[in-house]
Amino acid sequence: MADRISSDHPSVQTVRSTCTETATGVRLEVPADDRDAFPTDEVVRIVVDGDECFARVERALTGDDLSIPGVYETPDQARDPTGATDRLADWIDDHGVSMGGSALVDVIEPEFLYGLRSPGETVYYDAREPPSSSLQDIASDLEEQ
Repeated sequence: MADRISSDHPSVQTVRSTCTETATGVRLEVPADDRDAFPTDEVVRIVVDGDECFARVERALTGDDLSIPGVYETPDQARDPTGATDRLADWIDDHGVSMGGSALVDVIEPEFLYGLRSPGETVYYDAREPPSSSLQDIASDLEEQ
């Protein structure tokens, strides 16, 4: 069984992102100062209201900032969101985050597991280790087929 860890635990790094509106919805912008906490152009697991989902962390078109353009049910949907439901937009509405407002991204396991929460909220996550690199390679190969 995985250990439970709170968002205010000293091992959890918290990054303050900014909610911005796009032509197709919303995204979270991660400041350049915190970019080391995220893999660039990779799909990661992100916990949203207790559900494990997936998001792609993308490099901004200009500058060193990163963005999370959406949160989806599967890794494939995060890679190609065409026709998929973006859970990020619903989460922003449900938590009353305004455009230009903050959303907190907790780094539970760098480059593997993250969590999304509102400022001032405490969330508990199931912390677990990422799969070994050989298992990740097998999973990646299967996803590409």
